[in-house]
Amino acid sequence: MKATLIECLSVSNTLGEGVLWDSVRKRAWWTDIQERRLYRYEPLSRALERFDLPERLASFGFIEGNERIIAAFESGFAYYHPDSGTLEWISRPKHAAANVRFNDGRVDRQGRFWAGSMIEDQGEPVGKLYCLAKGISKEHLADIAISNSLCFSPDGQHMYFADSPRREILKFDLDADTGALSNRQIFVRTARGAYPDGSTMDSDGHLWNAQWGAGCVVRYAPDGTVSGRVELPVTQPTCVAFGGDAFDLLMVTSARETLDASTLEAEPQAGNLFIFKTDVAGCEESRYRIA
Repeated sequence: MKATLIECLSVSNTLGEGVLWDSVRKRAWWTDIQERRLYRYEPLSRALERFDLPERLASFGFIEGNERIIAAFESGFAYYHPDSGTLEWISRPKHAAANVRFNDGRVDRQGRFWAGSMIEDQGEPVGKLYCLAKGISKEHLADIAISNSLCFSPDGQHMYFADSPRREILKFDLDADTGALSNRQIFVRTARGAYPDGSTMDSDGHLWNAQWGAGCVVRYAPDGTVSGRVELPVTQPTCVAFGGDAFDLLMVTSARETLDASTLEAEPQAGNLFIFKTDVAGCEESRYRIA
C-alpha cells in the first residue's frame, strides 16, 4: 500500500471532522465542529468555501436527489441547505446530560443515517448511538463516552463502531432490512495512546482509521490485522474519506484542540486537511434516502 501527500489545505481547524466526498458534484466537505463551520472544497478549481452554522455540526451525509445534507448537529438531526441556510429539524433526542452532544455519523449502504453522541469534559458515559431511517430515529447502543469510527462494509452486512476511550473498534452484523445489530465482537484494539477516531472502508473491505494522539491513519484487513499505515505531521488526525474520480484520494481532517503552545509550534499544520494519493480505491459514499 502506498500513500503520497499531494496537498495540504491550511485551514487550521480547531476540530476538523466528518470529511466526505460528493461524487456527484466532485467536492470534498468537512466540518469544524467547535467553530460551527462547514467547508466545501473543489480540487479542480481549488475553490474553498466556508459556511457559518446555527449550531455545532458534528457529522453529516448526502441525500439522494437533493442538495441538502442530512446533519447531526450537536442537539439533533436536521435537513440543512448550506447555500440558503435553510434548516429543518427532524428529531432531537433528549440527551441524558447537559454535556452531551452528537459526534460521529455516516450513512449506511441501505440509506440510513447513523450518528452517536458523546460526553464533553468529565461525566458518566451516557452517550448513545442512533439510526435515522425515513425521518424516524431509533436508539441502538447506550453507555457510550465518545462515539466514533462509524463505517459499513462494502456489502452492507457489517457495521464498525468505536467508543474512543476504550481503544477498541467493534464489529457488528447489520440486518439490511431492519438495521438491527447483532454478534458484537472486538475487531481491533489500538495501541496505548492511539484513540480510534473517524473511519472509512476501501473497496477491498479494509478499514482505515484516523488515530487521535498517534499521528497516523491505520489500515486494517477484514481479519483485523494491520495492512497499511499512513504517517501524518500532526498528532491529532480525526477523520478519513476517499475521493476523486477514481476514489484513490485519501482525505484526512485534523485538530488543534487541546494542543498547548509548544506543541502547536512543533505541529504548524495541526488542524489542516491532508490529501494523499493512494494505490487503493475507496468506496463511494452512500446517500440518505428520505423515502
